[in-house]
Amino acid sequence: MAADKAPAVNAAGPAVKPPPGAFAAFFRDFSENRAALVGLILLGVLVFIAVFANFLAPYGPSEQFRDFVRVPPMWAEGGTSAFPLGTDEVGRDMLSRLMYGARLSLFIGIAVVIASMFAGIALGLVAAFAPGWPSIIIMRAMDVILSVPSLLLAIVIVAIIGPSLTNTIVAITIVYLPNYVRLVRASALSEKSRDYVIAARVAGAGTLRIMFLTVLPNCMAPIIVQAALTISNAILEAAALGFLGLGAQPPSPEWGAMLASAREFLQSASWIVTEPGLAILITVLSINLVGDGLRDALDPKMRRS
Repeated sequence: MAADKAPAVNAAGPAVKPPPGAFAAFFRDFSENRAALVGLILLGVLVFIAVFANFLAPYGPSEQFRDFVRVPPMWAEGGTSAFPLGTDEVGRDMLSRLMYGARLSLFIGIAVVIASMFAGIALGLVAAFAPGWPSIIIMRAMDVILSVPSLLLAIVIVAIIGPSLTNTIVAITIVYLPNYVRLVRASALSEKSRDYVIAARVAGAGTLRIMFLTVLPNCMAPIIVQAALTISNAILEAAALGFLGLGAQPPSPEWGAMLASAREFLQSASWIVTEPGLAILITVLSINLVGDGLRDALDPKMRRS
């Protein structure tokens, strides 16, 4: 009787698990930062509230209840469950206004990032690939913008073009444009001399193709991190302009404008001032934590450390 065949032995040893995909590797590195995960959860909650504010808010942002002026939060003496976070100086529900304000604040931050990032990428690449007078003009203009404190420059721009939500976005976009221009230019200059760029030139690729399809993808990691941090800075700048009366105008539920209208009630009705301030704090903190996580996950040096 023939002996049973011995089971085949893999000479190469146990099977090697294939490396994770790019997104899986990125999320693994990102999730190692516990603070970044907390920030991502908080940011996700804020985005959910901002998107579905129409359904989540119990009242409209400008709806007034004249019989419930400056009602404290429900856990304080004199509060009511009809207004969980209390009402403001004219009887508007604070919870509803904070929810709608999240939409405005996140919209301002995202709009500023999109506008400044796209303009900064275009100008930065031109400055890197046109080393003559175009680069000189662009970089000197950026130096002039950077020579003025950001909030002061935003105030001057809004004072010239007029206070409104749109003009606030324009002013903050101009303020943060140099960050992207200088970052893109520095990254592109370091990539221009690499072998793959020289090979693309030898293969006959045009300048625009090299700029946007060859060099730009390899510069995106620091740009993404800068974009995450710009959102939080833009929210702070917009809140500061709103507090000074140069941003979104009443009765808009923008958090900075809410702080400005309630500052005289700091002693008598402190929740009207505290709640928008806490909303700004939580939003900016969560975005900064996510930005730190993105930096750690996208920077190989941070991963090795």
